[in-house]
Amino acid sequence: MIRFGEFLPDQSAFNNAGTTVATNVIPSLTGYESFQGLSAISGTADSTIVGLFAARDDNGNTALYAADRAKIYKFDTSDGSLDNISKSGNYSTGTEDKVRFVQYGETVVATNFADPIQKITAAASGLFSDLSADAPKAKYIAVVRDFVMTGFTNTTSAGTKPYRTQWSALGDATSWAVSATTQADFQDIDDLGDITGLVGGEYATILLEKGIVRASYIGSPLIFQFDKVELNRGCKVPGSVANVGHAVFYLADDGFYMFDGKESRPIGAEKVNKFFLEDWDGAYAKNMSSAVDPLRQVIIWSYASTSATAGVPDRLIIYNYALDKWSTANIGVDHLAGVYTAGFTLEQLDAAFGSLDVLPASLDGVVYRGGEFVFAASKDNKIQTFTGSTLAAIVETGEFEVRKGNRSLIRNVIPYVTLRENETGAVTAQVASRNRQIDTFTFGSSSSLNTDNFIPVRSEGRYHRIRLNLTGEWNKTQGIDIDATTTGRR
Repeated sequence: MIRFGEFLPDQSAFNNAGTTVATNVIPSLTGYESFQGLSAISGTADSTIVGLFAARDDNGNTALYAADRAKIYKFDTSDGSLDNISKSGNYSTGTEDKVRFVQYGETVVATNFADPIQKITAAASGLFSDLSADAPKAKYIAVVRDFVMTGFTNTTSAGTKPYRTQWSALGDATSWAVSATTQADFQDIDDLGDITGLVGGEYATILLEKGIVRASYIGSPLIFQFDKVELNRGCKVPGSVANVGHAVFYLADDGFYMFDGKESRPIGAEKVNKFFLEDWDGAYAKNMSSAVDPLRQVIIWSYASTSATAGVPDRLIIYNYALDKWSTANIGVDHLAGVYTAGFTLEQLDAAFGSLDVLPASLDGVVYRGGEFVFAASKDNKIQTFTGSTLAAIVETGEFEVRKGNRSLIRNVIPYVTLRENETGAVTAQVASRNRQIDTFTFGSSSSLNTDNFIPVRSEGRYHRIRLNLTGEWNKTQGIDIDATTTGRR
């Protein structure tokens, strides 16, 4: 079998140990799995959604929040609408910024840099309101131990401080006046550029343009100890920052990295970095977003490719952090987020979608069970989940010789593909052959799988590559076998 190895577009196609194309698939241990498309679950916001967040109160009640540049909405399970729960006057999020959320106890906290930081009780009724008169405006926010910490701040007294972190009182997200007693304070990081990301937990990971700083709680009088632990590279794309616990993933000038709290490890070098940096339109870096799907153990980045229209994201690059493998998807979203769902009753589903017969996902799917994790996105001003139809996929082998130094004729391709139970799908194959490495290659017409489990093809040359096209409800693919014969050295 010619196995579908890991996606290695940065390597030469000839004798590539992996695949050269892996589109609309998720990497798996022995090949690739299918990837589902989008399915809208909400009504429409007034404009492009730039923030998504799910919160749960102490009783287990959940709520799903979305934000465009002017409003914060709450998803209404009674009819699927997005209800405006902004404070009076709404908001004015800048075109370069997004709305970022955290949960501190039962309090949902939101920031957009343009307006005062906002708060609301998780899953409760009512409107958002200002968190504190003493809190800064901030681009980034995280919960670090028992503090709410912000980065890239603006205050009336100090103005804009792109390199400042400021945090609340210990155990009180509403107290921000600097005080040795409450431990509310701030710290400037003067020599590493602007803050571009902030990840919380037992310690803070502060990403800046020229490095990464770790802030560890040590108590009074210093409160936090700031250690410059990564000085070789930094992060200039805020939307590229995602984390699995304290493993922080980000895009640097030369590609993708994972920071483990002590150092950064390259995860895209010699694999996808060159491919991505050539495909990505860096002029629209502000439109990148990223999120983690822990169920499939992948991190997904949404970005605008050089083929995108007006910088609107049109592509995903996918990293399986458990397997250290990559893939791509040709699907555009405005914002990515991992959320958990609000629960529906059958009556609410009927009211929200008009009929149970037109539900965008299976009735027993996680989308409709309260408190279940679901990987989500925003598109067309709606909350969407990746629970739609299986996307048509393309996987291509590297280039190979049937017999070294000989021309050969490929007559049949035998695919190893499975379908979802009780579903239908189709598999076709195409072959590209050439005689010299300097020759261009073109894939021939596609041929379909017959009842004998062969895909009849006819392609002659010295070097070959195979493309599988997978449609319908396919599930997994591992690779191919070929039926070929040598035809001589000339």
